Amino acid sequence: MVRVMASGVFDIIHTGHISYLEQAKAAGDELVVIVACDNTVRKRKHEPITPETMRCRIVSALKPVDMAIVGKDTGDLFSTLDEIHPDIIMLGYDQAFDEKELESKLREKGYCTRVMRATECSDDLNGTRRIVAKIIESSKKVQQ
Repeated sequence: MVRVMASGVFDIIHTGHISYLEQAKAAGDELVVIVACDNTVRKRKHEPITPETMRCRIVSALKPVDMAIVGKDTGDLFSTLDEIHPDIIMLGYDQAFDEKELESKLREKGYCTRVMRATECSDDLNGTRRIVAKIIESSKKVQQ
């Protein structure tokens, strides 16, 4: 049984998320998804549109996902790894990690976890910020 771990914000589910999760699931037998907690999203990206519990519920209902949990507010990847014990960490195409550096840190800590990176989805609206921008643009046109 190969357990894959994926993580993300998953604020507005879009085809980029689906592609990422499908690639993660295809890399193993079981997919566990860490949904970033609200505080982490605020610190690293933006004010979340939907709360963490709602995002986690939505992600857990997606076909490729075997289990989804809300991430801890510690910022410590390794405490999460101790709970999940993944064989593979699948990074999103745009996640700010260097695969080799992360694998090196994992080895230093005694993990045998492989790191892989998903490829980008080719759809036009494959990112939350792109979708939000399009909504704002459309709203401005309607108001004119």
